[in-house]
Order: sequence, then structure tokens, then C-alpha cells
Amino acid sequence: MARPGTLDSFGTILSGLSKRLGLESRLVELRLQHQWRDIVGEPMASHTWPANIRFKKLYLTVRNSVWLQQLTFLKPALLTKLQADVDPELVTDIVGRVGELPNDLAVPPADLDPDIRSAQSESSWAEVVTHTTTIQDPSLRERFREVISRYPQVPPQPAKGPLRAP
Repeated sequence: MARPGTLDSFGTILSGLSKRLGLESRLVELRLQHQWRDIVGEPMASHTWPANIRFKKLYLTVRNSVWLQQLTFLKPALLTKLQADVDPELVTDIVGRVGELPNDLAVPPADLDPDIRSAQSESSWAEVVTHTTTIQDPSLRERFREVISRYPQVPPQPAKGPLRAP
């Protein structure tokens, strides 16, 4: 507590107030959501999301079971990094759950090079789209479409093999 006649900073007052009202973990949760990409890096941020903090555990929503498994390997390093960034008493464990990530995290599809798109016929572009629709990650799907589009179309060759006698 400050001596009479001294002024406390606004940040100190807000910090004390948030602790007394029990809002500290919610504020940290919001800050993590806002800065998640900067904290963990692009690859992990595009597949995970800090959903909430409850009972000193950070609950991460993970895109799929592959990333859930990856999270188990990265958990110690991630926890150390988070504790360096926030109060170590607020987050003591990380729990992952497979689920839907918020829509605003979706990476906007990369625009294809106009030369590639104009060089293709609509039917060949439709075929590329058909072959890549099952890829769930939007950025990966668009990248595959771009790579496939770069290959020149080769007409089908007749099968080579033993000739049958009529």
C-alpha cells in the first residue's frame, strides 16, 4: 500500500482491482487470445486457440487429433513460454481438446497467380477444385491448388502393353 500523499499508477490500481474481483485470469485469457499468434508462432496458432483459463489450466481448442498429439510433445516448452509471458501462478497446466476454431482464425485463401488461372480451362480448374475439396486446412488447400495448377496438362497416352492378336 502506498504511503499517504503518494500517487498510485492507473495500472497498479487496475491490477489490484482485477485481482480483488477475480478477473485476473479472464484478462490474461483475453490477452492470450489477442496475442496468440505472436506468442506461439504461425504454425501452432493456425491449429490451436486459447479457449479459456479455469482452475489454473489453460484449455486449448485444437483443430484435430494430430495437433492434439503434437501438443503433448510441445506442452512443456509452451507452458514455460506462457509462464514467462504471464503470471506463473495463473497458468500451471495446459489441456487440449479437439474442436472448432473461431472463424476469424481462418487464413484467407491465397489468390492464385492470374497467369495460372487464365491458362486453365474451366473444366480443368473444376477438376483441380474437386480433387482438393477434402483438404480441411484452407491455406494448405489453396497451396495444393496452386501447385497442381502449375503442372501442364498432358493428354492421356494410350496404354502400352502386349498387343492382342485379333
